[in-house]
Amino acid sequence: MAETGTTTPRERYRAQVRAEVKERAWEQIATAGASALSLNAIAKQMGMSGPALYRYFAGRDELITELVRDAYRSLADAFRTTSAAGAGLPGLAHTLRDWALADPQRYFLVYGTPVPGYHAPDDVTLIASEIMTALLDACADLPADGPTTPLAAHLEGLGDRWTNGHPAPPAALQRALTCWTRLHGVLSLELAGHFTGMGFDPTQLFTAELTTLTAPTPN
Repeated sequence: MAETGTTTPRERYRAQVRAEVKERAWEQIATAGASALSLNAIAKQMGMSGPALYRYFAGRDELITELVRDAYRSLADAFRTTSAAGAGLPGLAHTLRDWALADPQRYFLVYGTPVPGYHAPDDVTLIASEIMTALLDACADLPADGPTTPLAAHLEGLGDRWTNGHPAPPAALQRALTCWTRLHGVLSLELAGHFTGMGFDPTQLFTAELTTLTAPTPN
């Protein structure tokens, strides 16, 4: 007698097929980029017809959404673990870099060039906001004694359009946005291979940027 709450063989098979489709999709993305993603090509690789595969994913956008959702969820979970350990902003920064280096294609799918014609649903945006909330929490914990800058005042005036209602003060908003843009800038260049042949260690550059970003705000 089957236990209550267990999945059926049909459900397990469906989950296995969807998991394999996503694996094949990542292989395609690594080869030709997300914009070239093709369910028909994946179906051919798996020995299935296109219509058969569409029983598991309704279309390209649904598949991309699953990949983006998985990517954001993995980073949000990593940030949550780092925050719970009390590692602060430096810990989150290194968690971001470790996550990006572990799977560059996953990083570029969510933080690289947008896929033409694709728009993420609201639930994906909510997962992404968990990542920013962790960053805002860490920035709000740092001292900020300097005067309010024009950028900080501008960000405060935007309300919760990008903070999801986080109560961080203006200086923390500026620090969070500055950290996010500068660290992603370094990571994007590193992962795209633009530092190759320049002779320096990208880890040292990332650490130096982080040191500057976490320094006390001057009076």
